[in-house]
Amino acid sequence: MAAKPGGARSKRIQKAGLQPRPGEERRGDPTLSRERIVASAVELLDAHGVNGLTMRGLADAVGSGVMSLYWHVDNKEDVFDLALDSVLEYRGTSEPGEAQDWRGAVVQGLEDWRANMLRHPWSISLLPRRALGPNILYRLERLSQALSSAGVAAADLNIALWTLWNYVMGATITRASFVRSGGERTAEQPATQPTGRYPTIERSGLLRENDWDGTFSRGLDLLLNGLVPPRP
Repeated sequence: MAAKPGGARSKRIQKAGLQPRPGEERRGDPTLSRERIVASAVELLDAHGVNGLTMRGLADAVGSGVMSLYWHVDNKEDVFDLALDSVLEYRGTSEPGEAQDWRGAVVQGLEDWRANMLRHPWSISLLPRRALGPNILYRLERLSQALSSAGVAAADLNIALWTLWNYVMGATITRASFVRSGGERTAEQPATQPTGRYPTIERSGLLRENDWDGTFSRGLDLLLNGLVPPRP
């Protein structure tokens, strides 16, 4: 299961947006804003990963002193929460509940979610252990409404949500882990050569498959067919 609100995390969730705090613009470095800090944090995370982000490095990136950052964010954990939620923002045009076929809404939302995480691979490791911010909660709300409109019973909704969550996370982690310095790990796999020892997976081309997007889409179709069987 993914991280859920609770304790100190719930407090971080409440302020996970990018709006300035009351009086924030009058304190510290007037050229700083939480939005600017978060944008710089995302750039650092993209370049150096989770372990490469330090408050000193972040301060240098925005051209400020470390202490000035703390007028806008609490600590590095706060920065992680805000950066993660920032890259998971849904930028589609439709709103939850708008008229749209449920299946198209689910597929569009999950493909966009996966694409965002692949653009920012560090988010894959952060999401399961961070507080859920407003952008990921918005995504889950959209997904919940689409599944409800498809006829998924309220008692089964959480099961359906976590099943799709786990599919997206698993598919994204697998895809990201097979990329090394712009190359594909599959090119290095000695098991891609037929040996006759594993005839079924050799026939399926499992270890030679590199249509990641197509495989994700077809797998999602199979999953949705099971979660919401066709109506008679």
